[in-house]
Amino acid sequence: MPDYVEHRDGATEIGKLTAEAIVREYEAAAKDIEAMGAELIERVKQCEAMTRDALAVTQEMKETAMRYREEAKRIFVQIEDCSQMTAEVRKTCTELKERIAVPATA
Repeated sequence: MPDYVEHRDGATEIGKLTAEAIVREYEAAAKDIEAMGAELIERVKQCEAMTRDALAVTQEMKETAMRYREEAKRIFVQIEDCSQMTAEVRKTCTELKERIAVPATA
């Protein structure tokens, strides 16, 4: 019998047995409720761990996205540099062709 109850004077034997049986059932239910609370705390810890992992992964994703943007910028600049250099080569070739094609005046 749990220590938070005690029989009162004058209670009949049947009343005492019935009260004990009922309090044991309630106590068993209370222990089950406490066990559910402990299980809930365990699930909360798991959720916290998942949250930490998700935050770490999210940070990693942000860093990966940043590296992609940096690479995109590098390639963008490289393509524009190549395009500009090609345009300069074509301009130089055109100017040289024009100079070669012009008859010399003597």
